[in-house]
Amino acid sequence: MEAHGPGSLLRDGFVMLGAALVLVLVFRRLGLGATLGYLISGVIIGPHGLGLVGDPQAKLGIAEIGIALLLFLVGLELSPRRLWRLRNDIFGFGLAQVVLCGLALAAFVYAVTPLTTEAALAIGLPLALSSTAQVLPMLESAGRLRTPFGQRAFSVLLLQDLSIVPLITIVAAMSRAPDAASAPPGWLLALYTVGAVIGLVLAGRFILNPLFRLIGGLGERELFVAAGLFAVLASAAVMESLGLSTALGAFVAGVMLADSPYRHELEADVDPFRSILLGLFFIAVGMLLDLQAIADRPLFVIAIAAGLVAIKAAIILGLARRFGQEWRTALATGLLLSQGGEFGFVLFAQAQRALLIAPEAASLFGAVVTLSMATTPFLMMLSRRFREPPPRQRTDLEGPRNDCANAIVVGWGRFGQTVGFMLALQGISVTIIDRKASQVDVGQEFGVKVYFGDGTRVDLLRQAGAEQAQLLLFCIDGGTLDREAMDAIAHSFPNAQMFVRAFDRRQLMRLNGAPIAGTVREVYESAICMGRMALAAVEVDGDEIDRTEARYRDVDAKRLAAQATAGDLHAGEELMVRPNEPPPPGEAIPIPAESG
Repeated sequence: MEAHGPGSLLRDGFVMLGAALVLVLVFRRLGLGATLGYLISGVIIGPHGLGLVGDPQAKLGIAEIGIALLLFLVGLELSPRRLWRLRNDIFGFGLAQVVLCGLALAAFVYAVTPLTTEAALAIGLPLALSSTAQVLPMLESAGRLRTPFGQRAFSVLLLQDLSIVPLITIVAAMSRAPDAASAPPGWLLALYTVGAVIGLVLAGRFILNPLFRLIGGLGERELFVAAGLFAVLASAAVMESLGLSTALGAFVAGVMLADSPYRHELEADVDPFRSILLGLFFIAVGMLLDLQAIADRPLFVIAIAAGLVAIKAAIILGLARRFGQEWRTALATGLLLSQGGEFGFVLFAQAQRALLIAPEAASLFGAVVTLSMATTPFLMMLSRRFREPPPRQRTDLEGPRNDCANAIVVGWGRFGQTVGFMLALQGISVTIIDRKASQVDVGQEFGVKVYFGDGTRVDLLRQAGAEQAQLLLFCIDGGTLDREAMDAIAHSFPNAQMFVRAFDRRQLMRLNGAPIAGTVREVYESAICMGRMALAAVEVDGDEIDRTEARYRDVDAKRLAAQATAGDLHAGEELMVRPNEPPPPGEAIPIPAESG
């Protein structure tokens, strides 16, 4: 069924994307994630399935650009300074994982197959590598890539990418091929890697950054897209020409641009290409799956894949515990990195060219890698209730204590952080409390002490030193606080001034009459700020903008007072003018029916 030319390319693209749309939608609805949908669609349409699309190797080569784009985007999130903070996880946890998993899997392969020691090493060592292309999108979609858990998993994946060079060297050293002597020695590959990284760093500083400044001055969006793709492809091509990891080159380019003022625009421009090419990568991996190899030896493939997942999960779990993770997080790390990876296909091909393994073995273990990748979404889903800690059961979370602070900030989200930092800039000592363990972890990541607990409880506030505090600032999300709660707190701590973040005007109505020094509706001031910007954009005079803001505040305050007095959201409607009915000069201005 092999065909050539543009018509064939268009038809193949149509079939691949059509199959992916259907399967990804189905698997998303089943809660199994997009990766499995892409893999299964590739199996169905590939040469070992219905044969609708051929030449999976060529399509895999194109789609591998998606991995480079993925690592480039990750690099954009990691400035050199932040990357330096991860060095212990990269060269400690990551290096230990590759070495221990590689040797254990090589011993496993040697024990259950008739392969030689060299062949077992050539297969077992690549199996230690996990799937960057699968794991990072899973972390991103779950919103966990920038958490301590996500950063540790990423550190391991980054070290695995770095290990490609020594693994290629090991395979080359064991080679039985006649032309093996002409291959570059390992020390030269290592020298190439260092030189290429230094070259990319210099190119980023003296070529890429000035280039983006020039394009930024022109304001051409298309040029930004072209320049972003150029940065990725050029860095990957340099590495490929030296026989090194293309993904590592793209990652270094991203790190070099992490401090660029155009970082966010680059992310927005490159991300759509990354998404579609990663999808095509997994389709191509599915197309490579040799169903006949599985059909001939189904128990062997399933047993090896199960052994691979079990051995890697157990070793990574143990290492994660050794590096300080609590057992639930360690289990999640082990399961998340338990599969084989896309670089296994590259190293199996290398071992085949080195005459260490037969083509049938490369195909068989390629099927093992693909099958192990398919297990990850199931394992993460089935183990969720074991991995997620029950609420408030963590033993590493410290309750509030009396630090003799002048202010207590309750809630360490985006609102509370701004308030806390402003107080700190004036030298005001602050005690911080949050009821979410995740926010305690965020504080710890950035060196901020956040105590765990419900800061609206009088006993916890007393424990935190509220009797000596001058300020109690309630910055929590949602509209849970009301007059009754504030009365109880004010009665217990009469010397403290209290400020409350209110969710909307309904909560302000419930707080009416409470003994508090001030309230702030969480979007009120920012909405006024945007309104001022919008009026300035249509060239309204600055004095007139000030008068409009003053009129808005006056009318809104009068209407809120009427609503609070009557206990009715519709009170004061006569003050309200609808947006499609401009107010007469000097009269009321548009007030939303709710929420403002």
